[in-house]
Amino acid sequence: MVSRPPVIGRAVAVPPGTPDQGVPFLDLGSDLADSARLRAELDEAWSRTVGSARFVGGPEVAAFEAEFAEYCGVANCVGVGNGTDALELVLAALGVGPGDEVVVPGATFVATAEAVVGVGAVPRFVDVRPDTLLLDPAAVEAAIGPRTVAVVAVHLYGQVADMDALAVVTRRHGLALVEDAAQAHGARLSGRRAGSIGVAAAFSFYPGKNLGALGDGGAVVTDDDALAGRVRRAADHGRSGKDRHVHVVPGRNSRLDGLQAAFLRVKLRGLDDANAARAAAMARYRAALPPGCVPLAVQPAAEPVHHLAVVQVEDRAAATRALTAADIGWGLHYPVPCQRQPAFLRDGRRPETLPVADAAAERVLSLPMFPTLTAEQVGRVCAVLASVPALGGAA
Repeated sequence: MVSRPPVIGRAVAVPPGTPDQGVPFLDLGSDLADSARLRAELDEAWSRTVGSARFVGGPEVAAFEAEFAEYCGVANCVGVGNGTDALELVLAALGVGPGDEVVVPGATFVATAEAVVGVGAVPRFVDVRPDTLLLDPAAVEAAIGPRTVAVVAVHLYGQVADMDALAVVTRRHGLALVEDAAQAHGARLSGRRAGSIGVAAAFSFYPGKNLGALGDGGAVVTDDDALAGRVRRAADHGRSGKDRHVHVVPGRNSRLDGLQAAFLRVKLRGLDDANAARAAAMARYRAALPPGCVPLAVQPAAEPVHHLAVVQVEDRAAATRALTAADIGWGLHYPVPCQRQPAFLRDGRRPETLPVADAAAERVLSLPMFPTLTAEQVGRVCAVLASVPALGGAA
């Protein structure tokens, strides 16, 4: 799922210190500031790319594509400009267009539906499961109609959706199953990496993602060689693979640049360790949160990467007041479900009634989460929430 900055209570980094100090929602600079090794490798990647003067395409992009494809367990990776483009390029390469309908969850970032609209199709919003907030396969099947051609499974918050059940539904109806893996770099389901299960997957490398660039970027991964070729052609102005001066289809300019590819190669090497640190932080949250803050469930056989630490709270206003007063960052992902966004209610269209997604929009709260989040910081967050009577803590 391709996201931009959410509603944030406090997102700037704070200096380390005593437990009485605040906790940032996201600390993008901590790895760079605290790891001399990483900083040196990024500096070397910068020098190497500048020295080659290959800023668009070139060896760094090719190397990252090969390395990320291997990491995901697929045959092909195509670097593109951003995650939204990645999803739209996949849909276009599958032939989705005007007159078609694509099933997407209501509980997702708006870019999932934007990509559907971008190819001229109509998003059909369906509900999610109440425990995980991931796409409900039963709701998907109930929504399939004569114009349905594809389903986009969003691996929301870093957990792979129930792809086995969704694959049964999509195969039964002859639909393409696409992964929106923008928040799930490295996540697994039954041992399979996000990106290796559907016909193709879209990733975002927005800086706040588990694998984030030092700018923007995205990728499409797939085992389908022909589909990868169509994506690569469309992303490079529709150029023929044989003659760069011949443009065989109308395309666009959506290419991962060489500097970002070089930086991503460095950060990819540490992704599994960073994801393990996120998992440890989430385990600490689960052990110490008060009863009125309920973390999302982990479905059987899933290995989430905890892009976000999302809880459902009984009194979000009380929780956010307490966090803000304690100088602790927080976010909302997402307080307006997609089916209620004005962008998708044109021409008199009425929003679908999705009870789970609607209820979750009123209850979700994202707590601080990043790889260098300390046990002390998690404890501080949990102690503040436990002090709120409405959340079942002590007054």
